[in-house]
Amino acid sequence: MTQVASTVVHEVLGRKAQDVDQPIIDYIVNVLADEDFDFGLEGEGAFDAIGELLVDSGCVTDHSECRLVCGKLSEKFGKHGLVKPNPTVRSLATPLRMFDGMDEEEVPKKKPEVIDGPVLTERDRIKLERRKRKDERQREAQYQTHLAEMEAVKAGMPVACVHHGEGPTVKDIHMENFNISIGGRELIVDGTVTLSFGRHYGLVGRNGTGKTTFLRYMAMHAIDGIPKNCQILHVEQEVTGDDTTALQCVLNADIERAQLLEEEVRILALQVEYTLKTLSCWRRVVITARELEMEGETGKNKGELNGGIDKNAISQRLEEIYKRLELIDADSAESRAASILAGLSFTPEMQKKATKTFSGGWRMRIALARALFIEPDMLLLDEPTNHLDLHAVLWLESYLVKWPKTFIVVSHAREFLNTVVTDILHLHGQKLIAYKGDYDTFERTREEQLKNQQKAFEANERVRDHMQSFIDKFRYNAKRASLVQSRIKALERMGRVDEVINDPDYKFEFPTPDDRPGLPIISFSDASFGYPGGPLLFRNLNFGIDLDSRVAMVGPNGIGKSTILKLIAGELQPSSGTVYRSAKVRIAVFSQHHVDGLDLSSNPLLYMMRCFPGVPEQKLRAHLGSFGITGNLALQPMYTLSGGQKSRVAFAKITFKKPHILLLDEPSNHLDLDAVEALIQGLVLFQGGVLMVSHDEHLISGSVDQLWAVSEGKVTPFAGTFQDYKKILQS
Repeated sequence: MTQVASTVVHEVLGRKAQDVDQPIIDYIVNVLADEDFDFGLEGEGAFDAIGELLVDSGCVTDHSECRLVCGKLSEKFGKHGLVKPNPTVRSLATPLRMFDGMDEEEVPKKKPEVIDGPVLTERDRIKLERRKRKDERQREAQYQTHLAEMEAVKAGMPVACVHHGEGPTVKDIHMENFNISIGGRELIVDGTVTLSFGRHYGLVGRNGTGKTTFLRYMAMHAIDGIPKNCQILHVEQEVTGDDTTALQCVLNADIERAQLLEEEVRILALQVEYTLKTLSCWRRVVITARELEMEGETGKNKGELNGGIDKNAISQRLEEIYKRLELIDADSAESRAASILAGLSFTPEMQKKATKTFSGGWRMRIALARALFIEPDMLLLDEPTNHLDLHAVLWLESYLVKWPKTFIVVSHAREFLNTVVTDILHLHGQKLIAYKGDYDTFERTREEQLKNQQKAFEANERVRDHMQSFIDKFRYNAKRASLVQSRIKALERMGRVDEVINDPDYKFEFPTPDDRPGLPIISFSDASFGYPGGPLLFRNLNFGIDLDSRVAMVGPNGIGKSTILKLIAGELQPSSGTVYRSAKVRIAVFSQHHVDGLDLSSNPLLYMMRCFPGVPEQKLRAHLGSFGITGNLALQPMYTLSGGQKSRVAFAKITFKKPHILLLDEPSNHLDLDAVEALIQGLVLFQGGVLMVSHDEHLISGSVDQLWAVSEGKVTPFAGTFQDYKKILQS
């Protein structure tokens, strides 16, 4: 009944229903769908019940239109049999047969079995299908609008390049009383923050609170208080793939250097041309003085004899170019760019490859290398470690620790933040609050503040309750009137202490498998693998995985860790040897392409309904809720969700069938720090096997008990902790 009622309400209200908050629409539907609701004559009952709400929410423009809409709702609900007919009063002077007034077709018949929801007529079904198609078109239009807005944002970003200006360097930045909203939703209200020159800030907060949006606003100079001459670079988009080499792509960020070198080549070519022209002149017949006079001024003819080239001007400009190149230290630029790329794991051969040959993750590294090469006044980094291996993360840590200017970094990696930041910016409750120290210090400080605030709140409430109790007890006692009045005034003067409102706990509840497949579950026996036309990546692998496995694979990027996950999952087959999988084992694979493959124009609930047709909506809602996608979040278009929220939708999808084994490829990418904690707890409680690829020290230390090192075509157990493995790399 509710489903049909929802369809009718959307049909009557039309496009305006799309602009109203979903809870309001749900309330209207629930009121009208109540079996005891009386629409009255021409919808008067509906007007009395929801008329004011329709006007206030903008579903209708005024009360006259509201009466028309309520009448139409009554008529439509009546056609669907959802309006109770008024009872007919009949005399009982004669016997009354209970089946009088019923047509033969209306005699109750056995209803067909349904999985969920009401039985619809063919006409209703067609209308519902049309409505669904219309909703899909609207969602697609909204998504295309979102993409256009994102392109406009990127187009509005200032050009990022090395700045060699001799003007004064921008120091502290003070942003005061600014607001940031997106899609009508307030993210930051009356924000005030001072960024001191040379400090390194870690921006933390729950997924969806607006961290990335805040960085974008800063990059576009859309916040008052940012000096116009302050160069801000936000590393968010990967570089465009073309025929430019990775090294040249980084060097091209120094536009002045590139232009000077290009002009140098052009002038040197002119010098060669001048020399050739001069030599040619010696072979020409001497022009008589009369002919020279006829041709014009002597100086002009000298220029024409050499093709209009002025030797003195050429030499002077070339000298200026060399002085400027020396001033901007152009000679060291190439070695500096190559060093940065090498630190991010680009070999000399890779640095010479065209950017179009690299995957998105590697092009993201090139974008990071360009940013480090440019050295802007303010560097904004959004999850910079997502596409890096452990070696590159350690290099980036050491590079950023020595960074001489200001930067803000958003990261889910606790140890990375502890190493590189000097301050924390906490985005919470639409406010930005600054804390001194690294992330661990911030966590202790905030916990202490919340404890003190809760104590102050409880003490304040006790005093208020005690005074109010005295006032209530002696309010009408004449002898104590003065005491009562003094306490009333004291109560009015007493300020209130805000109650501590904690964020809702994140949940990662991996479902427990209903069955246990027999041993062995997964085993490799002398398995080797190489892609067609290429060398063998792995030789004679021998290992097994069962429901008690808790393993993390570590090794540099490109060594083949993701390939091993694909071999385990059956997406790839070994070139030789065998990979055995129990026929009953269910394997769930989480990788970045699961997040990238989400239908961003749909919402999480609709997406799950398409992935698992026929499953009751409530069951899908409950499963999404087990990963923190609850309430209205499950009904929001996915392009409005943060990266971490999309990751949780992907987790919900791959685990719906209750897998025995979880294969996780960088699962903490895009999750906020609280979500990583929830993921750790979820993996600890999961009653199945876990094999992950990750460089997040906190995640690995909290959820696995064994490391596998991947190197030189082998997978070998590592005898030690993740901290031991890091020390070996650092040495």
